[in-house]
Amino acid sequence: MAEPALYAIGLGSNRRGRAGDPRAVVRAALAELPGLVAASRVIDSAPLGPSSRRFANAVALVRAPLDPPALLGKLKAIERRYGRRRGRRWGARVLDLDILLWERGCWRSRGLVVPHAAWRTRGFVLAPLTEIAPDWRDPVTGLRVRHLRARLTRATPAPRSHVACVGP
Repeated sequence: MAEPALYAIGLGSNRRGRAGDPRAVVRAALAELPGLVAASRVIDSAPLGPSSRRFANAVALVRAPLDPPALLGKLKAIERRYGRRRGRRWGARVLDLDILLWERGCWRSRGLVVPHAAWRTRGFVLAPLTEIAPDWRDPVTGLRVRHLRARLTRATPAPRSHVACVGP
């Protein structure tokens, strides 16, 4: 087993599932995350893309002895247990789990990029993440989560995500 690492996980739902309405789905999924350390409040947010249903979103911190692909496999298994099926991008879904950040910096492999490509530009990620990890530094820009959220709420252009990872 690898040394446990801290991850930030984004949770979202905009369809009823076996646990109930989207807020109940997110709360139930939080309880299933491996190594849960902290969880934000569940917030409501407007959909991105073609979906018309509002989302319930939260962010959790988990500590797991897994590399990012292994953790992603666990998250996808949880999604499937809640009825997630492959479908239209940004469409309605019972549960969506994303690795947002990894305390060891950046990871890039087929099908997985950490940090998540769009997390810096999404209020529904930054607001709950600021609740539980305001001082976590973005490994790409070096900015703290709270600073990224302040920039987003001031409508200042978000840092470009194509920059290489920076040190701790």
